[in-house]
Amino acid sequence: MHTFLVTLLVIVSIGIIAVVLLQSGRSAGLSGAITGGAEQLFGKQKARGIDAVLHRVTVVLAVLFFVLTVAVTYFEL
Repeated sequence: MHTFLVTLLVIVSIGIIAVVLLQSGRSAGLSGAITGGAEQLFGKQKARGIDAVLHRVTVVLAVLFFVLTVAVTYFEL
């Protein structure tokens, strides 16, 4: 059980890293580079939709990370 939880924790950690890097910061990071052409054609609304989805995914992964961390600690004892 402990090995399974640690493996899942590593996968969630990599997922958090990837999703955070995809989010646009104040200077429109990697997600701005991906959707840059769409923003010019269709306006800024498409980018806001993508950022909202990435924000929700980040929150879900963060909660999952916290729960898995507590579970790994509990099962390690």
